Amino acid sequence: MSSSDLAAILPGVIIVSRRSLRKNKFVDFVGEYHLDLIVGYGAVPVIVPRVAGVHTLLHSFEPIHGVLLCEGEDIDPSLYEDEETNLSKEELEEIRRLHASDTAIDKEKDTIELALAKHCLERNIPYLGICRGSQVLNVACGGTLYQDIGKELSKNFPQEKKVVHMDYDNYDGHRHDVKIVEDTPLHQWFEESLQDNMEIRVNSYHHQGVKRLAQWFKPMAYAPDGLVEGFYDPDAYNPEEGKFIMGLQFHPERMRKANSDEFDYPGCTAAYKEFVKAVVAYQKKLNIIKRVPTSLKLDKELEQKRNVIVRSFSLARNLYEGGDNKRQLKESDLKPGAEFLESNIALSVQQENRLKQMGATVRNASSYMERLKMNEEREKLARAVMGKMTIEQLSDLNLFYHMMGQISSDMLEKKQLQNVSAIML
Repeated sequence: MSSSDLAAILPGVIIVSRRSLRKNKFVDFVGEYHLDLIVGYGAVPVIVPRVAGVHTLLHSFEPIHGVLLCEGEDIDPSLYEDEETNLSKEELEEIRRLHASDTAIDKEKDTIELALAKHCLERNIPYLGICRGSQVLNVACGGTLYQDIGKELSKNFPQEKKVVHMDYDNYDGHRHDVKIVEDTPLHQWFEESLQDNMEIRVNSYHHQGVKRLAQWFKPMAYAPDGLVEGFYDPDAYNPEEGKFIMGLQFHPERMRKANSDEFDYPGCTAAYKEFVKAVVAYQKKLNIIKRVPTSLKLDKELEQKRNVIVRSFSLARNLYEGGDNKRQLKESDLKPGAEFLESNIALSVQQENRLKQMGATVRNASSYMERLKMNEEREKLARAVMGKMTIEQLSDLNLFYHMMGQISSDMLEKKQLQNVSAIML
């Protein structure tokens, strides 16, 4: 099999680059360890460059089979703060001085990565967040962050009990303990390396971390100071079925012995292995949903009829959902779908009622559009209520309806294609 054949069948994993200044010019890069592991386990890294305007072009990278977010500067605090910070102006200035390389906020990268995280949550696309990527995931779901662990979390700890999460003098060699939570993926991956205390030692390159974990996540590991070092969505974790939503604060890909590529623990690569396994499974599911049966062979005339009916259904669906309420539709565009519903499909009572409702929409486009206008007052009321909701509540509501809308749309289109194909045969 040629490399071009492989490129056509291997799943693509989106990774957003990090911007850095080199020779007075900005360059974009992604750590090679991430790329090696993604390729090694059977996926293709697709690097999204962090350049202005890319967040409006993310649809160009479809189909997206997985997203790996890692590395980068602090997330803009305005994206997650739901209350005034308790840090003084002097403390904030000290944080910027101590962590100058991380506190230069990159709003474009924030916009790109938050959009990708929400896209994954809406469509159940596998997501692995490492370090900053875990923080992005938590913020996307309504969680918050410590702007500085030392100033907010550790300041009340005795000196001997404080955890050093960032050591610039021993960047790659620094480690600290974390306690693994039982019956979590981390427990499974590192089980053979765990002692009775359920601890391993991990690297640490961050001065921020999860403050309030978003509601639907379950912690997988804690540092001795209580900081969450790993979390996942237990309802979206089954790599064999293409489900994987996870954030790790530490960098397992860089947990290697000094002057060697040997990993600290056998389980260090497991996150990447299971993530790519989920990516491959997700690609297969996507292909099944989108694939028209290869056994279906229509002549040119029948194929044209099928396309007309499918287009009619699509227009009717958009009209029913309110997406085409401003577009002037012709009766001839909608008629094929109505005729198909009335004369060719024998379904259960429940399905029949649902399709008749859509058929009525097709036949009475103008009256339905008038009903949409009557809903303006309801929309105003809804906007007033939502205006009083918190950022977390709005985020949860938005993700839920986007997810349900996408699932409904995908399944409806799939069933319509199946029904049309069955009749044509």
